[in-house]
Amino acid sequence: MKRVLAGLAMSTLALAATAQDKELLRIIGTDTKFVVQTKNGPFEITRTMTPCAKNKGWLQPLIPVPGVHPVTEIELLQAMNDKEALIVDMREPEDRMKGTIPNSYHIPYTEVSGRMNELGCAKQGGKWDCVKAKKVYAFCNGPVCPQSPTAIVAMVRDGFPVDKIYYYRGGMLDWDALGFPIVKGDF
Repeated sequence: MKRVLAGLAMSTLALAATAQDKELLRIIGTDTKFVVQTKNGPFEITRTMTPCAKNKGWLQPLIPVPGVHPVTEIELLQAMNDKEALIVDMREPEDRMKGTIPNSYHIPYTEVSGRMNELGCAKQGGKWDCVKAKKVYAFCNGPVCPQSPTAIVAMVRDGFPVDKIYYYRGGMLDWDALGFPIVKGDF
């Protein structure tokens, strides 16, 4: 019995050492730790790469700019049949090549403020006129990806109507985890 208990203690120590060796990922901003005060004292929450945690970003707010509509998969599915809506993959091209949401349109987050004509806006006198803007459903890699939130900030800054922006924070991570189809080469 002592031998079994000693073996279990060694296994527990090995698991703890392995967890400590893992790279700590960002949680909020540049912080890699979050401390929660519990009845038993402080508890440190960390984040490490796992098969489910597929990217190293940091937690993004549910609403990146006041007035933006957060959406779930249900609203995204309904938008697929809305002729006034455009589902926009705002990820880097190499991410999109690995697979994307069916029938999505691609504008990398670094290019969106210069390509708002593709979203229904028109350039007039050096400024965007977005009176005829489409409803834009923006997504990127998931809850810790800053790409689509960065693009949303730029769109609003440059005159895109905030009430026509819908943010799918779950992005490709949630889409894939929920078992929805992913298309490749359909660009």
